[in-house]
Parts: sequence; structure tokens; C-alpha cells
Amino acid sequence: MYKPKPEMSSCAEPIGTTASKSAIVDWSAFDAALFDLDGVITQSAQLHAQAWQETFDPFLKERARQLREGLVPFNVITDYAQYVDGKPRLDGIRSFLQSRGIDIPEGEIDDSMAAMTINGLAKRKNAVFLKLLHGQGVSIYPDAAALLQALRGIACQTAIITASRNCKAVLEVTGLTDRFDVQIDGNVARELNLSGKPAPDTFVEAARRLAVQPRRAIVIEDSIAGVKAGRAGGFGLVVGVDRADRKAQLLAAGADHVVADLMELGAGTGHG
Repeated sequence: MYKPKPEMSSCAEPIGTTASKSAIVDWSAFDAALFDLDGVITQSAQLHAQAWQETFDPFLKERARQLREGLVPFNVITDYAQYVDGKPRLDGIRSFLQSRGIDIPEGEIDDSMAAMTINGLAKRKNAVFLKLLHGQGVSIYPDAAALLQALRGIACQTAIITASRNCKAVLEVTGLTDRFDVQIDGNVARELNLSGKPAPDTFVEAARRLAVQPRRAIVIEDSIAGVKAGRAGGFGLVVGVDRADRKAQLLAAGADHVVADLMELGAGTGHG
């Protein structure tokens, strides 16, 4: 685990920095930390990428067969990061299919998994993800566990903001259900008609429920869409978490800092 050097001071850098420098944060300047779930707190991003691959590849294979075209499979690194990561499930499907020039019917919310529609693919992806989640389980990133513990020690509020509708299941599997003061997931977003990332709506709703001003909250995200959402919401600091060699993209999306280890944020260095 990374431990800040004694000589490093705690200071939050101004918004809009163009390079990732020392990411030690003055936590007395903030009242809350707003986290993405997959890829930041839990290692479930890999499960999501695999679920997307198992959803899209049979669809792409059948389409290629019908059109007598070559098959270009779903890429779990580049396609996942660019088109589906951090976005609501339906938006991710639309984005990926558009990138391939594929247009299929929207369908209805009660479509079966076999339906060749946007909603059918969404239902299929969800079923695959839940199968993987309960079959393989999911781990918590050690640096995330350490940061959550440190934030509890300095009485900093925390929230989970995720496009996933399986947030509750993931938190239950990992034993994190009670570690966050607020949870805004895909189900809440749908109920309140909130636009998903890269729109800032879900982050803003989390701040509202925590009774903190956006400028007094830190957004911690590993997705391009999530970083853009944090920037668009006017949050006091937007931190990109680089677990997949995306530093340049996260900075370009508007991250003030990009860290490989969440303990670089220095919550253990004191508060106030």
C-alpha cells in the first residue's frame, strides 16, 4: 500500500489542471467522496466486460453469418472502455452498435433475452453478469478498502454512483452494503428519470441526498463517462482511477488527478 511521504503537504490542486501531479488531497476542504463501483471499489469491471463480450459476440457472429461478412468480435479492452463502461446498459448497447453501423429495433422492456432488440440484448447481458457474479464472486480492491476505512476515520461521507442495476447484489456479495451513506444506481436513475453518465445527474442527486454542495465533494471514477460527468457537475475535485492504462484519456476527459492507487489521495494524512 502506498503511504504519503512525511514531507508532502496536503493541498487540493485547482480544478482544470492539465497534468496529473501529486494527488494528495486536503480532505478538510471536502465533505463527501462520490465513488463509482465497478473498477474503483470492486473488481467487477472485469465481469462486466466479460458479460458484454458473451452478449455481443453471439449477436455479431449471427449477424455476420446472415450478411456473409467477416466477424469482428467485441473487444473487452477498447470497445468496453469507449462504448459501454460507466454508461446505463441501454445507452451502452446503443453506443456500441452505432460504432459498428448496426441498427436494430429498440423493443420493449419486457422483451425476452432471445429478442434481437436493444432491450433483448440488455436483458441477456444482465443475466450473463449475474451468472458470472454468483459463479465467480468479486473482490474489493485493497486500496479502495483502505481508503474507505480512512474516510470513516475522518467522518467523510461516502456515496456509490453507478449505472449498474446490480449495485445491491455486488455490495451484498462483497459485504459493502453498509459502507456507503448513499447509493445511486441504475434503478434509482430510472425511477427519478435521471440521465446517465456522462450527464452529471446521478452525481448531483447523490450530493443532494448527502446535503453537500458539489464543490465540497470529490468524484472518484475510472470511466471516461464518469469523469466527464464529474466535471460537468461542477464538483470540487475529479479523480480518475487508472487501473487499465487510461491515464491520458482520463485527463483528457477532465480529471484533475489520475492515480493508480487510491491511497495516493492521502486520506490517512489527517483532516482539518
